[in-house]
Amino acid sequence: MDRIRIGGGRRLSGEIPISGAKNAALKLMAAALLTAEPLHLANIPRLADVRAMAELLKSFGVAVTHTPGKGLGEGDTYTLHAAAITSSFASYDMVRKMRASFQVLAPLLARHGEAKVSLPGGCAIGARPVDLHLKALEALGAQVTLEDGYVIATAKSGLHGARIEFPFVSVGATETALMAATLARGETLIGNAAREPEIEDLARCLIAMGAKISGMGTSRLTVEGVSSLHGASWSVMHDRIEAGTYAIAVAIAGGEVELLGARRDCIAPLLDLLEQSGTDTRDTNRGIALHRNGARPASVDLTTAPFPGFPTDLQAQFMALMTVGEGTSVIRETIFENRFMHVPELGRLGADIRVNGDVATVRGVPKLKGAPVMATDLRASSSLVLAGLVAEGETIVNRVYHLDRGFDRLEEKLRGVGAEIVREKE
Repeated sequence: MDRIRIGGGRRLSGEIPISGAKNAALKLMAAALLTAEPLHLANIPRLADVRAMAELLKSFGVAVTHTPGKGLGEGDTYTLHAAAITSSFASYDMVRKMRASFQVLAPLLARHGEAKVSLPGGCAIGARPVDLHLKALEALGAQVTLEDGYVIATAKSGLHGARIEFPFVSVGATETALMAATLARGETLIGNAAREPEIEDLARCLIAMGAKISGMGTSRLTVEGVSSLHGASWSVMHDRIEAGTYAIAVAIAGGEVELLGARRDCIAPLLDLLEQSGTDTRDTNRGIALHRNGARPASVDLTTAPFPGFPTDLQAQFMALMTVGEGTSVIRETIFENRFMHVPELGRLGADIRVNGDVATVRGVPKLKGAPVMATDLRASSSLVLAGLVAEGETIVNRVYHLDRGFDRLEEKLRGVGAEIVREKE
């Protein structure tokens, strides 16, 4: 098992290319099941989850061709050809590797008429039930049963349009309803839909494949079903969570870095808080440039919220910045109930954090000190890396396989802008 060793105190300087968005790429790969023609996807990040999704698609009979990109600045290319679906069974062993595997349920059902997909179960940051996914499919005419930990869904006569109103915003359920509705007969209205940029990326790719979708970027999506979709070529959007993580890296370590491909509209709440804390940001013709003079950041409060609010996937990283802030920061987590698991590990580095339910109170300290720490989940692991960039001495982050699920060659990108960071075998 690998670990990452970090020497703190290095200012960052240079540029970091932002990879394709994991949360878009995995759903776009699943969308290949909706058509018998090839789907060509460019700017795919090099991640363990992408490889796992490719293997899952192969088990359904999808022909997968992978062309690696050249260097850190070019994503990989995948051609996915589901000429015939030879199996619609997604085993627990496959789905447990990553929750996004559950997103194959809707396209399998919509095109093949049936699917048997393992429930993903719980995860390190909360239960995240799938009942909204299943209710959306039932509204579209599917028969859904649960049996021995599997969802068994059938629609032998096909799906039909429906009015779906989610009781609360759910990214995954919105994606499930959107993909299923593309091949349903008639019109589907999806209310209280999630507005994340990755959903818009999925919708625009589906439109390129022949789907009829309107309302992207709003909370109400309208889908006019079509009888079939065709192949297309699509380039995955850049990863706003990766961009945000490296923006925080500049804020915590100091220096000046340009994030190539980053978009302000995707991470505006983060950039607003970074500016309030003392980091300069400016748009460039290639992305976003950030500058920090090395002084301690001002402490600011945040509350996570669905897009366009502050993303829960950046909460842990921002908390790492606030551990060395001037003053006290109050961080409220409204999305996932167990997303403060990084707090004890930050405490090992000298952070002063108190948790009460969904609120963490962070009292900034002048300095963190390096120590061995252990990653508990994907975003928590990146927060520990960021803290290590500013901690005195050496920080060792163990169990970094979490990082490989969501960050494309993180240590190479940070080393490229001057960080002292290496990966090694335990």
